[in-house]
Amino acid sequence: MFELKNAIRDYHWGSASQISDLLDLPAETTPQAEMWLGAHPGCPSRLSDDGTALKDFIAQDPERILGSAVAERFGRLPYLFKVLSATQPLSIQTHPTLQQAQERFAHENAQGKPLDAADRNYRDDNHKPEMLFALTDFVALSGFRQPAQIAEDLQLLAAHLPDSAQAPVSQLIGLLQGSDPLAAIFKHVLTAGDEISQLARQICDAVAASGELQRNVHFAELVSINKIYPGDPGVLVALLLNLIFLEPGQAISLGAGNVHAYLRGLGIEVMANSDNVLRGGLTSKHIDVPELLDVTIAQPSPAPLLEPVALDTHDRLYKPDFEEFQLQVLDPTEPGLAADLQLHGAAVLLCTAGEFLVATREGEHHISRGQSLFVTAAELPATATLQGIVPGQLFAASAQID
Repeated sequence: MFELKNAIRDYHWGSASQISDLLDLPAETTPQAEMWLGAHPGCPSRLSDDGTALKDFIAQDPERILGSAVAERFGRLPYLFKVLSATQPLSIQTHPTLQQAQERFAHENAQGKPLDAADRNYRDDNHKPEMLFALTDFVALSGFRQPAQIAEDLQLLAAHLPDSAQAPVSQLIGLLQGSDPLAAIFKHVLTAGDEISQLARQICDAVAASGELQRNVHFAELVSINKIYPGDPGVLVALLLNLIFLEPGQAISLGAGNVHAYLRGLGIEVMANSDNVLRGGLTSKHIDVPELLDVTIAQPSPAPLLEPVALDTHDRLYKPDFEEFQLQVLDPTEPGLAADLQLHGAAVLLCTAGEFLVATREGEHHISRGQSLFVTAAELPATATLQGIVPGQLFAASAQID
């Protein structure tokens, strides 16, 4: 077992205090958006004892460290673990399939585009399915609503809009009644320019002036987004998507082609080991609308809630439909309560409350709030036992294949 040091990304939408408060870290004045735990080359964790980058440590003996099945299947640590803190909306975005990522990463390489180029779409050759576990109340947009639901909302809004907005709204409703309605309206919202920006402002002004409209939480959310990104096409994209309110302990799972945006909250995010993001709005970063449209699956889908497998009263396992990762969550309250860690290959552990004794066949290691461990496959099996009288919380990420 190896204690890790992990870098925090300071994207503007992050909170200055949520991650430091959660992990008992020194307070910061700059935004703390994401803590990365893993071996992605863009921001790898490092071993605390000698500073070796986790990706370089794994490269020394992949089969022993990752496990033979994981090393053969993926050739690298297949997942990336994050603590995510959002006080402002993240970009409207989606992620490619594995084949799309491999082909298009190679294409951008052949063009000679640097990996850190601001206008680069593909920073690695991997897909990026992901899951998010809410630590606080968490609000997100994910997946398209039914066209009839969107049209009904637009008709309701139209009754409160000025004459100049009627034609643009009617056009949107018409697109929803045509062939491939979600693809059509999504493309129009992202490409119509000033017409959509003006309509977004008019809709938000109407909602802000109407107590009746404000009682619709979806409409009220548009106003909140527009305050941060006034007139951005993403404001109207938000009307096309499911608005999801997660309570602490709930999770969602997002596959390739799913259009989504996290709006606010603190959570644990696990994903395939990738940083490939195609953006369409609510961001100052690179936007490539044609690429986004090409990878988007424009079909209605329900809110992608992910139900856990209950292993015990205070032991749950979240298994999304992606073999790269799973997440085990322990939150025992009784001292001495032990649990078997359901680990497949190398694992990353993070303690967010209390203290645990992690034991493997090669030794023991205490882990307390704010600390993280990397457990090699050669050490498994592993158990975690709550120490002291303070309730604990431990997250363990690993692959789903042995």
